[in-house]
Amino acid sequence: MRSICVYCGSNNGARPVYAEHAAALGTRLAADGVAVVYGGGNVGLMGVVADAALAAGGEVIGVIPEQLMGWEVAHTGLTRLEVVANMHQRKARMFDLSDGFVALPGGFGTLDEMFEMLTWRQLGIGDKPCAFLDVDGFFEPLVAMMDRMVDERFLHPDQRRDLWHGRDLSAMLDWMNAYRPARADKWLDEKRRSALR
Repeated sequence: MRSICVYCGSNNGARPVYAEHAAALGTRLAADGVAVVYGGGNVGLMGVVADAALAAGGEVIGVIPEQLMGWEVAHTGLTRLEVVANMHQRKARMFDLSDGFVALPGGFGTLDEMFEMLTWRQLGIGDKPCAFLDVDGFFEPLVAMMDRMVDERFLHPDQRRDLWHGRDLSAMLDWMNAYRPARADKWLDEKRRSALR
């Protein structure tokens, strides 16, 4: 991993523990010589990750849409800040800049960005590792929902296993560095698979 994209909240959350874990992630990535790619903001957990990585001497690359620049939430002290036209361009650029993706706690935007990367991987557009770094069980209901998707045959079990979820930062980074993408078929229905051959 030369660079990891971090998706996380533009708010700090209800408890200090969220910011503590965000800072720990930024500090660790910098110490390991891994560049942080993120949404370019100076607010919430986004700003915490960026500031921690910068304070530890790390490289931090922000990618921000013009609209958010207009809201004056851009971080002006980054190694590099790229301004793009819209959210679609932001996602594509962050994908190009990153070797893997980590989600910390956040809201709609965090889940939207991570699930788009999971979908791209499912469709063969990308083959980069995706991990949910949990804080006090924040992602456990979401992971339970993914397990239900498997049980109800909307998601292949191998694709569900092809992402990491846990609380141990070192274990997550070890998994990402050793990652080999699953080659599971998206289609669970044999008739559908046959029609595509």
